[in-house]
Amino acid sequence: MKPLALTILLISALFAGLSVVTAADPKMHKVAIHVDENDPARMNMALNNVANIKKYYDSVGEKVEIELVAYGPGLHMFRSDTSPVKDRISVMSLEIDNLTFSACGNTHNNMSKKAGKDIVLVDEANLVPSGVVQLVTLQEQGYSYVRP
Repeated sequence: MKPLALTILLISALFAGLSVVTAADPKMHKVAIHVDENDPARMNMALNNVANIKKYYDSVGEKVEIELVAYGPGLHMFRSDTSPVKDRISVMSLEIDNLTFSACGNTHNNMSKKAGKDIVLVDEANLVPSGVVQLVTLQEQGYSYVRP
């Protein structure tokens, strides 16, 4: 009789729009990391943060989504011609699931105008309309904010 009662309870919860979480479901953490300086040390610190966050949550059996957002002078991090960390970005994007690199469209447009040509970004970078707005949106979605 107890298995039948549990089944009825679970079905009732599903119909009521409630989600049922089991102990085997790992918690999902969300982290937004911000880079706005053209400083290789700061860029590497941000990438170290990514690696350390991922390593920690793996060690405790929990999941994490990480988005690194660059704008202003920090966009050099994602420029294919000037990035001092492009090889590291390439490797990390292959090794770490749920890692996103977001490049500010406003900064990209301004840098392209100033250069008189389209600035090419690394393949791993996704262009977003505004880096600042992206950070606000991520925080509204429950992301923790980190600025190394």
